[in-house]
Amino acid sequence: MTENVEAIFEKAGAVLKGHFLLTSGLHSPVYWEKFRVLQFPRFTEQLCTMIAQRFAKDNVQVVAGPTTGGVILAHEVARQLGVQSIYAEKEGSERLFRRGFSIESNARVLVVDDVLTTGGSVREVLGAVNKISGKVIGVAVLIDRTNQPPDFGAPFFACHHAATITYTPEKCPLCAAGLPLVKPGSSQQPVK
Repeated sequence: MTENVEAIFEKAGAVLKGHFLLTSGLHSPVYWEKFRVLQFPRFTEQLCTMIAQRFAKDNVQVVAGPTTGGVILAHEVARQLGVQSIYAEKEGSERLFRRGFSIESNARVLVVDDVLTTGGSVREVLGAVNKISGKVIGVAVLIDRTNQPPDFGAPFFACHHAATITYTPEKCPLCAAGLPLVKPGSSQQPVK
């Protein structure tokens, strides 16, 4: 099944090569541009089906994700499971559920995200779930870029594992070689 995931990303032109500044602050020669996949509902549905099937027997009551890609994923996984979908927005150094989102105390929450590099966004959503007294029963992502399986204190599932090398800025050989650093996103602008 993992070959199918990589094929989806390749078909959508979502596996980019170059010198990228990741949200985590790390640099990488590969960037998984999830929005090139998420723009196609059929691809999104296929990927979210993998997540929904993995957690179908876990009595999920709520699916939560971080803004921005996690909103789409949480909605589609929740639709397939027939449950509530909520998302956590960045506010300062944390994420919070705003816009009147609420859940029952001890509601069984599945946390979803798009691409996992350091786990920062997932941990922020886990913190937001804990603040509203939810019970995290699992974490799922489309792409796991890590070299070691993460420990979020709940079962973890990735549609595809693609360990991708990353560098701290001070040890980046791409910087040393003088390759332009690009911050991916809506504008794909070189970093100055």
